[in-house]
Amino acid sequence: MRILITNDDGINAPGLKVLREIAQKLTDEDNIFTIAPSNERSGVGHCISYNAPVLIEKTAKNSYSVSGYPADCVISGIHHVMKNDPPSLILSGVNKGNNSAENVLYSGTIGAAMEGALQGITSIALSQYLGLESEKMSSPFNPSINHGLSVINKILDKHIKTQGDYKVFYNVNFPPTENIKGITVVPQGLRPNTTFSVSPFKTPNGKEFLFVKGGNQHTQVTQCSDVAANLSGFISLTPMRANLTAFDKIADFE
Repeated sequence: MRILITNDDGINAPGLKVLREIAQKLTDEDNIFTIAPSNERSGVGHCISYNAPVLIEKTAKNSYSVSGYPADCVISGIHHVMKNDPPSLILSGVNKGNNSAENVLYSGTIGAAMEGALQGITSIALSQYLGLESEKMSSPFNPSINHGLSVINKILDKHIKTQGDYKVFYNVNFPPTENIKGITVVPQGLRPNTTFSVSPFKTPNGKEFLFVKGGNQHTQVTQCSDVAANLSGFISLTPMRANLTAFDKIADFE
């Protein structure tokens, strides 16, 4: 098995090191390639550098930094770094912070996995929910470290490659606790009244800047969903596709 690992937190992010250690339990070291953004690219979604070239630099054996976005890293890996022997698995993460519910739409971690699926490769995004318990752990990634391998193996055991249509990729979120209750397969949720907003700031010379800020990540939800599972101590596993069609609304226009 040849594995491409990437993220949106950057080539030096601690979560990427965690993911590489998980990958080393799946295959030989020589079959693992790290191709990640040269700096943090959180919140870029499925963005690609379509109108500008990207700089790719080798940082170590089988390790490369790319000046673009997570999806660029996947494309670079498949069609350049690993073009003679492409990966059979793409792992994206481990993101520092959850990619449950509405966060899915903004996440570069998800964008990388989505690109992998569009390229026909089994792809998994992994993210670590943070909370008050995380601050007490020896590492906030402990839930990912201790359970990452088992959830990836569960996916690989069930995944079936199909021809045509949008391919499935997988969104995994580890809860902000070491008291893991299990793995549950759930749909993407929605935190009520939780959206991104801005915080304005004025400099002494009168210039105004806007800082984008997120909403409450621990808002309780009632629906069966990824965020509800995570806040209840479960690892959430959500199969996804890139198709955004609202099928239930098509008939309204017939």
